[in-house]
Amino acid sequence: MDTIKELREETGLSFAQIKKALDEAAGDKDKAREILSQYSAAQAEKKSDREVEAGAVSAYVHSNGTTGVLLELACETDFVAKNEEFVALAKDLAMHVCAMAPTSVNNEDGLGDETSLLKQSFIKDPEVTVEGRIQAAIQKFGENIKVTKFTRYSI
Repeated sequence: MDTIKELREETGLSFAQIKKALDEAAGDKDKAREILSQYSAAQAEKKSDREVEAGAVSAYVHSNGTTGVLLELACETDFVAKNEEFVALAKDLAMHVCAMAPTSVNNEDGLGDETSLLKQSFIKDPEVTVEGRIQAAIQKFGENIKVTKFTRYSI
């Protein structure tokens, strides 16, 4: 039960999904995390065609005052857009863009995965990519979520 509770706090997924993953992984917590990650990716793929017509704009300015970011994170409904965790995700992604300086959302500029926001390791948890973090949010909120654009300013 402690393992289920711990994974629930980490992922925000339902007890049933976590229990199913733990059963598949024969009680191995790390394998269960992998299974949950794969499940999140599959759910995100199913929702990727849905229209995103709401969202939040987040601003982040680094403490030295020389770098700042504006980031637009879109979702399907205003209900999710106003959720504290969604707003916090937008803020975390803006901070990530400030620190890691990606040049595109998903390699639209053709410069490679290292400059693509979605392919970078998430600054707050290097074990997961930004894309993986967004997929986990899609799983949690049950809506399509996309970074539609960002702008990074630096002096």
